[in-house]
Amino acid sequence: MISLQDIQQARENIADIVHQTPILTSTQLSGLCGNHIFLKGEHLQKIGAFKIRGATNKVKQVVQDGGKLVTAASSGNHGQAVAYIANKLGIPATIVVPEDANPSKVAAIKAYGGKVEKCGFTSRERIPRAKALADQNNGIFIPPYDDSLIIAGQGTIGLEILEQVKDADIVVVPIGGGGLISGILTAIKETNPSVKVVGVEPESANDTYLSLQKGEITAIQETTTIADGLRTIQPGDVTFPIVQKYIDDIVLVSEAEIKQAMRIVLERMKQLIEPSSAVTVAATMFGKIKAKDKKIVCVISGGNVDLNQLDVFIR
Repeated sequence: MISLQDIQQARENIADIVHQTPILTSTQLSGLCGNHIFLKGEHLQKIGAFKIRGATNKVKQVVQDGGKLVTAASSGNHGQAVAYIANKLGIPATIVVPEDANPSKVAAIKAYGGKVEKCGFTSRERIPRAKALADQNNGIFIPPYDDSLIIAGQGTIGLEILEQVKDADIVVVPIGGGGLISGILTAIKETNPSVKVVGVEPESANDTYLSLQKGEITAIQETTTIADGLRTIQPGDVTFPIVQKYIDDIVLVSEAEIKQAMRIVLERMKQLIEPSSAVTVAATMFGKIKAKDKKIVCVISGGNVDLNQLDVFIR
């Protein structure tokens, strides 16, 4: 497992690249939720998502160790992050994406200097291809979440939250493969364990929820959800033990609830966030988190929305 010291070191490593993102508030949103709601705005992060934190921490180490090329398998944000930091550090990056990848995210990967290859529709297809490309070209595969340097980079969000909302009661975090929440859990629980951390998954992508219930990593069938960044089939080998050790609760939200939350944030706060981000707001809006008049920080993990699909997301 990673430690608080790993996250503090990551913060130093990425400071020249990554923004400290703001905390946003809305009186209307807080009223709807019956709590004092704070949004940690990683949608305003460089490349529009938190993924740049872990990618920067990892790719910097690769370059320091003499690496000359990186690959990644990603539905979008991780690929953008790897492409961005690789280009910044002067090495090539190839990103393997699914055939149905979000067009705006694919365009962004290319804009950041990454080469894109499409492969299949599942991580079971993408990851072996990305690893093979790395092997063929003497490169290094950059995992999306199941890696200690990636996790430590994402955990820097937890440090910022504790500094920005000093008396927070609850932090709510989206769960995909678990890199984000395991990093935030480590940062918060090893600094101030009285702060509760609650994870959120879509009902149709509930692999971590089921794994916690069963006490072991449990895979689900390939699924669909508008929260495409959370569409994993099982938690990671590195991330899951951290989640098991520290998490206070995990809740599920429906597709309709995600859409409503996304719409409320757009209407009331004028912030365009991804469906994968909106799950945390949905959990607070629809009573999934049993709290009243508490200070709740919802992690808004990204804002890279395909505008051609916006009407589908919020109608």
